[in-house]
Formats: sequence, structure tokens, C-alpha cells
Amino acid sequence: MVAPDLVIRSTRVVAGTGAPAPASIHVAGGRIVAIAGYADVPAGCPIDDAGDAVVSPGLVDTHVHVNEPGRAAWEGFAAATRAAAAGGVTTIVDMPLNSIPPTTTADALASKRAAAAGQCWVDVGLWGGVVPGNLDDLEPLARGGVLGYKCFLVPSGVDEFPHVGDADLRPALARLRDLGRPLLVHAEHPDAIAAAAGALRGDARRYATYLASRPPEAEDRAVDLMIRLARDTGAAVHIVHHASAGSLDALSRARDDGLAVTAETCPHYLRFCAEAIPDGATAFKCAPPIREAHHRERLWEALAAGVLDMVVTDHSPCTPDLKRRGSGSFADAWGGIASLQLGLAVTWTEARRRGFGVERLAQWLSVAPARLAGLSARKGRIAVGCDADLVVWDPDVAWTVDATRLHHRNPVTPYDGDTLHGAVRTTYLRGVAIYRDGRHCGKPAGQLLAAS
Repeated sequence: MVAPDLVIRSTRVVAGTGAPAPASIHVAGGRIVAIAGYADVPAGCPIDDAGDAVVSPGLVDTHVHVNEPGRAAWEGFAAATRAAAAGGVTTIVDMPLNSIPPTTTADALASKRAAAAGQCWVDVGLWGGVVPGNLDDLEPLARGGVLGYKCFLVPSGVDEFPHVGDADLRPALARLRDLGRPLLVHAEHPDAIAAAAGALRGDARRYATYLASRPPEAEDRAVDLMIRLARDTGAAVHIVHHASAGSLDALSRARDDGLAVTAETCPHYLRFCAEAIPDGATAFKCAPPIREAHHRERLWEALAAGVLDMVVTDHSPCTPDLKRRGSGSFADAWGGIASLQLGLAVTWTEARRRGFGVERLAQWLSVAPARLAGLSARKGRIAVGCDADLVVWDPDVAWTVDATRLHHRNPVTPYDGDTLHGAVRTTYLRGVAIYRDGRHCGKPAGQLLAAS
């Protein structure tokens, strides 16, 4: 056995799918070389003893909008990855839109990688984009290392990343099937959105007006469409930021039929409900919208049953003026929720009150996202051979969110003032502490990841 250069141990280590147990994690060269008994430490080896704190695999957040280059005032690699490290996230995967240029060509991918170089506190992977007319760009993007691809079925909110229709989807899915990459889909159906457009004639400050403009049927019809296309093409399809209870049964049937269809939800859908969102509170605006409480509870049931695979943040920030413009008008405000630093605490706060253990969080926030991105051999698990990406955290500590003290570039989040449970003590990237006791350590040492 390789001699470790560091041992990290705790009475509550989450390794595998079982409840946390005492263990020591032996690290050499940034990788986990053994998982042994709590007291099994070679003589003279340095020890980081976490006591009774939980040691979980570092979070893998596969839905992050970094926005650099081009819109770094909204968010950038340095700020986003600092926030990630402070929240126990050790790997992010950046979405292809909101940056200029979007990651839809090999040249744009090179620009993205150049912008990220030397700035990242955690490891970073990149999604490519599927837009009308870039079918021949998909293979060069794969050669450049993108982990998969993202598309929209409705307007994305930025002109540089147009949405696709059936004529684009079928050939793209066939190409991605052959490339062995998944297609991540913003699944709202344009016909259902168009049919609900009349709702926007209501008071734009009322959350109910915005909610009615993006009904559950939009998600349900889009999910049905993507299941049908997955069945027809044999491609892997992933539904992002799922919020509707109405299509959970369809997702379950697709899984039972053996289709390569997966789905995620987000912390804001698991914590908030439409009934409690004040009018004019545009910090809560996102698409799909936060729905009523009965949708939220069905999402929790679907997570428990494995119908929803994972929880990722969809961190989609902007400048304060874009979020608050229109004096509280949901029609005018940018749609997106800043939450990258908070995903662990928000999800745990809601999970603990429903009786889930910390081991379930590891599956939802680390194991499943790493699998989606094709990173399971290195990321998302406390297992021999994996990178020693770890988060040490106290699930019993309660704390109050102060948006001005978060590391996101802009201090706008609907969680401001919320009391959450779960405090990160230390985050390790490949066995090196990058965040400890409220402070970042050393210099940015994150790597840019590429698909093998």
C-alpha cells in the first residue's frame, strides 16, 4: 500500500451509501489511497482530526453560470470558485450561456478556458451548447473536452444562445449519442408558455402573475417530448432544474423502461414555495418558477425514490440593478438565483426536517452529479483512487445568511436573512485545505477538467 502523506479522520465519515462511521482517509499525491479504521494511522504521518464533524465527499455542482468572459460583472471564475470552496463544493461545471461568446464553438471553448486559467479555487468542467446551426461544432467541442451539452426549448434570456426546436434536437441527439455525451435540457415547452402569455397582462409586481405565465404544463409537455426523443434516438437526456410534480410519474416510467433519462432539482425548489413569496420580491425569480408547496413536497418524495437523481444549485446571478429593475416587476427582473455557496446548507436544512441522513446528501450533491458529468472515476466519492476532495462540516450548527458576506460577486440572493443548518469547517481539494474556519487558504489551485 502507498504510504500516505496525510490522514484525515473523523468519527463520522460518509464513504459509500451507508450511515457515517469512524474512519481515517489516507491521502497520497492528492488521491485517496486507503480508507481505514479511525485509529489506523502510520507513525509520523500528519493527521487532520475532524473529531465528530461529518466528512463527506466534496460537492459536485454541475449547474453553475459563471458568465466569464463577457459578463464577468455578473459573476466570474475567481468569485464563483471562492464561493464554491466556502460552501464545500470542490468541482463545478459551467453552463455554456451568459458568457460572451457562449460555449458553442471550439474557438469559444478556448476563450472560456483562457478566461478561467489561474483563477479557480476548485476544479472546473465545462458544458458545451446546442443552438440552431452548430451541429458541426459538436464534435470539435467534444475533442476540446466538454463534458456534455446544454440546450433551451424556450428563449434563454440572452440573444447569443438561441433555443432549439425539433428540427435541431433530433440530429443533435443522434450526434451526441455517438459522442457519448448527455444533452442537458431546459425543459419548458414553447407552446405552453405561449398559451399562458395572457397572464402577463396582470400586475407584474405580483408573484402570482409571474407564476401563471410559466405553468407546470410547460415543464410536463417538455419532459414528455424529451423522453420521446430519448426513446427514438437512444441518446442520454438530462432534465435540468425540475420544479413540476406533474411529470415525475413520466420520469419514473422512463427510468423503468431503461431509457437514459435523468433529472435534477435545485435547493430553491426544495425550500421555498410560491405561497410564501412576497409580491415584488424579485430575488426569487427563476425559470421554471418556484411552485406551490405541494410541488415542493412531491420533489422531496421523488428524491427519496430516486426519480430525481440530484440536487444542484443553478447558480445564475446578475448585477443588483438587473435583479431589482422595474421596482419589483417580475416581468423586468433577471431570472436566476445566486446560491452556489449555500447548496449544502439549504438542502441539509430541509432534508433534516424530513428525516433524511447526511449520507443521502452525499448521493444527491456529490455522487450523482459526478456521474452525470462523467467524472465518477475521480470525483464525488470517498473511495480509493478518487481525488481527496472532501468537505468537513457540522450538521448541527445553525447560522444566518448575510448576503453581503457571501463570496458570490453580487450580494443578491433570496436566502438573505434565512437561518440554515450545516456549517462548513474545511474544504479539501486533492488533499489540500483550500478553505478552513471561514478563510480561504493558499492560492487558486483548481484544475480545468476535460472529458476523457
